[in-house]
This record gives sequence, structure tokens and C-alpha cells, in this order.
Amino acid sequence: MNLPSKFISNVQNTFRDEGHAFLKALPDLVAEASARWGLTDVVPAPELSYNFAAFATSPPTPTLRGTSLQRGDGNVVLKMGVPNRELRSEIAALKLFNGEGVCRLLDYDEERCWMLLERLKPGVMLSTLEDDEEATRIASGVMKRLWRGLDTLREEHAELLDPQENNFIQLTDWFDGLKKLRMMFNGGTGPLREKLVERVESSVKDFFAENHNPVLMHGDFHHYNVLSSERGWLAIDPKGVIGPAGYEVGPFMLNPWGKFSDGINRHLIMRRVEILHEHLGFERERILEWSLAHAILSAWWDIEDNTGSGHALQCAEIISGIK
Repeated sequence: MNLPSKFISNVQNTFRDEGHAFLKALPDLVAEASARWGLTDVVPAPELSYNFAAFATSPPTPTLRGTSLQRGDGNVVLKMGVPNRELRSEIAALKLFNGEGVCRLLDYDEERCWMLLERLKPGVMLSTLEDDEEATRIASGVMKRLWRGLDTLREEHAELLDPQENNFIQLTDWFDGLKKLRMMFNGGTGPLREKLVERVESSVKDFFAENHNPVLMHGDFHHYNVLSSERGWLAIDPKGVIGPAGYEVGPFMLNPWGKFSDGINRHLIMRRVEILHEHLGFERERILEWSLAHAILSAWWDIEDNTGSGHALQCAEIISGIK
């Protein structure tokens, strides 16, 4: 299938034996999904990270999950990956978001982690905007459209929020993963500066101890996951994470990776903090602490998955120095 080497290494490093098996079976899986949904002209997306995605043309006739689709060139997206909790959480989140602030879920196979999604057109990434301040304002608006308070969701979708079902990712679980960092380095923090890790451990503990109003959020919200569409700017690839909404700014602050000649810098971060403060209402200090927390968490994931680039750690150092 002429898959990108980076995609292959990501899948193999992250999912090990299951990743190797998935890649080997991928052509047959695509053929099976195409037959199931009557897809033609299946073309892999140019950028693949950890999951396979392809543009495809849907059947000319019936509706999918009650959504009318016009036949056209590449009018849907086929997404599939190694079955895991994150993909199942994405399916559950897309159900609840129901196209509000995000692409629509047209059909799915929850057990196999297959999704048929609305293709957003023109589909230009937010990362292409030259005006970073305007991009930050747009991102703020999409975030607010996405977030769903748990009290409201319990009234309308109690079955999906049943703790026994474990449909969504809990943000506390992600940060509990930092304990593995110290286990790996015999109580130390390896390449991560110990003072930064300790600062994050303390601030996150305080944030979770507060009487906050948890929300269902995207969980991986950044410039490459926000696209232009006929319905306005919309998000794709939500993780479906439950926790304090302030975490959502973290992934955004670290991106778009590689776009700026001088990298993510102090001035850029400070301007974003001001805009996010204005549009989301979060305290400036809280925005910085959540951004630092995500940067350290992301750096740990790089170490754990052996896919490290050093970008997250560089951003953490910059953020930690801002008062």
C-alpha cells in the first residue's frame, strides 16, 4: 500500500506484535470495509500517524446512520487502527458530539475500531493560517463548541457515561502514567528535569483536587486536527477525554510543530495565553500550568513509545520560564 515509513514505525513501536499484525492485514481490512460500505476510489490520506485513514467515495443511494450523503469524489473518510481504548473512546465521543464542532460519524464498527466519517471540505488545516493570533481565536471558538458538561450528558446519555462501560478516557489515568516514568528510571526522571516533573505532579494534583466541573473534551486539540469545512472550522480525531477543560489548551500550545523558523517561542506562547484567557476565561497562570503539564506528559509518551523528538521537552523548558 506504499505506506509512509513514519506511520509504519509508529504503529510497530506503539502496538508491538499487534501493530505488525495490523499492518500485514491492512490491505485485506480496507477491502473488507470497502465491500461493507460500498466504497470506491479509496485513497490513503497523505499524512498518517498512528491510525490508517483514507478518502473514499460512498454509495450513491442510501443514508448512513440517518445522514444523507451526496455521491462525490472522496466524500467520506475511512479510518481504522489497531483496536484499542482510544479509538473506542473516539467513537463514543463522536456519537455524543453529533457533528457539533466536529466531523460527523456516519457509521462504525466499535469492536474492530472502524469508522466511516464525514469528509470536511475544503479541509484546509488551521496550521496553514499565517496569522497565529487569528488561528488561536478560531481554535478557542471550536473548543467551546465541543465541550460537553458531564451533568448535561448524564441527563441525555446516561448509558454512555456508565463507569462500568469505561467508554471514555479519564484524564487522571493519563497523568497517573507519569508514575511509570519514575519506575523506568529507578525513582528518577531520566532525560526530563526533575524540578519540572515535580512541578507538574504538584499542579495537576491540585487541579484534580478542586471542585471543578469536568467536561468531555477533544483531548488532542491542535492545529492539525482543526479543518475548514462548509460548516465552518471543525475538529477531527477527538480522543474523548473527561477532565478539567483547562487541559485542552496544552496540545494546542505545543503546535504547529515545525512551522515557525524559530520554533515555539516565548513571545508566541504569551500572545496565545492572552487570547485564550480572553476567549475561554481561564486564568493566565492556569493556562501555562496546563500547557507545561501536557508538555511533560507528551515528553514521557515520547520516551515510552520510543518516538521522541525533543520538541515537547523544549516547549516545557520555555513554558516553565514564563512568569
